[in-house]
This record gives sequence, C-alpha cells and structure tokens, in this order.
Amino acid sequence: METFDPPRRIKDWPEEDRPREKLLARGADQLSDAELLAIVLRTGDAASQTSALDQARQLLSRFGGLRGLGAATAAEVCAIKGVGIVKAAQIQAVFAIAARLAATPLQKGAPYSCAATVFDHFRGRLGPLRKETFLVLMLDSKNRLLKEMEVSVGSLTASIVHPREVFAPVLRESAASVIFIHNHPSGDPRPSREDIEITARLRQVGELLGIRVLDHVIVGSEGYVSFADQGWMDLSAMDVPR
Repeated sequence: METFDPPRRIKDWPEEDRPREKLLARGADQLSDAELLAIVLRTGDAASQTSALDQARQLLSRFGGLRGLGAATAAEVCAIKGVGIVKAAQIQAVFAIAARLAATPLQKGAPYSCAATVFDHFRGRLGPLRKETFLVLMLDSKNRLLKEMEVSVGSLTASIVHPREVFAPVLRESAASVIFIHNHPSGDPRPSREDIEITARLRQVGELLGIRVLDHVIVGSEGYVSFADQGWMDLSAMDVPR
C-alpha cells in the first residue's frame, strides 16, 4: 500500500493535526513537547523544506528534551539548521517565563503536607540551577508557611550552612518547625556525605532550640529525596545509608 508524507507546511495539514488548532480545540495537555515547541517557533525553514514541527523535533533530539533545551545557549540553539537568533530568543523567553513562574514564593499560610508538595513547587526553580542553593521554610505549629529564606549558594559545607545563619531568622519569626531544601545540579538527588552531616548537625541544634526539623528535601532533575520519607530524620549521620 502506497503511503504519502504529510505536506511540509503545517498550514497545509488537516486542521485537526495542526498544533495550534489542536491546542485550542483539545487543550495544551493533549499536545506533545514537540507540538508545543512548534507553536513557539511558528514557522519552519523554507530552504530545507522543514516545518516548525520538524525543527521542534530536531531541537528536542539534539538537546535531549525540554530540560536540555532550556539549559542551552542561544548560540547552541542557532546551530540547528534554519533556527536563527529570533527563534533562539523566543525559546529562551519561554523558558525564562516558566522559571519565573516556578520561582514565585509559596504564599504565607500555605500548608506543608508532604515532600512531594515541596518538590512540585521547587523543582522548576531549583532544578536548572548550576550551583547548589540551600533554602529553609519556616513553619508555624500547624505546619503553615511563615517565611521562605535562601541561606546559601554554592557547594554545601559546614562553613556555608552554619547553624547560626540558619536559625537566627527562624527564631526571629518564632517558627515552630523548619524544612530544609537544596538542589543537586548533577540531577542526582541522592544525599552526599556533606548533606548528611549538615542535616544531622542542624537537627541537633534545632532540638536544643526547641525547633523541629521536619525534613530535608534534595531536588534534582531525576527526582527528589526526602530525609523524612526515608526515615532518616531520627538517625545519626553515620546511620544514613549511601
């Protein structure tokens, strides 16, 4: 049976197959990553007879998906045939908007329910960062957010994440408990020896001050690790499996 390739120009496709019309008719969740990206690109490359969808697929293949594309420089994006500086700027603008949306602080009074809630909120903000960033969420007695604070940026060490720097603002806010969060730029959320030692040290100081350390959530592109979910918050640093 003879088959035919679809026309290269998206506007020549059946209306139900065009990404933009498909989004309006069915909703964005019904589109693939390539189809959504094609809407951002708008046009293909006439010289090579590639559609916007063709280019979107090339970009996702070249950079290993949306996360890799979001981390790519404009020069790297422009290396794809037919993708010029205008399209590279459009792509970077979309990822910048997404990052700003993800970086919106949790609203004061928002309840902390589980580590998954923390991960869902912070993965878009912390996941793409190339430096480790350590945050503390200060909670009231009902686990509602009082304040979010960035403690340090850089590889975690005892000198950077010092109990004094962590707990001084916690005491000022009269917080009853805290949750620690930081990212692993490598993408692997498994805790390092330094992560374990710092968590144990901060937990001990929290006990002395009467402030509960509920969890330490490590965020990576491959997922997250919650010390509380793993049952590690009641153990010494040496007891945490590696």
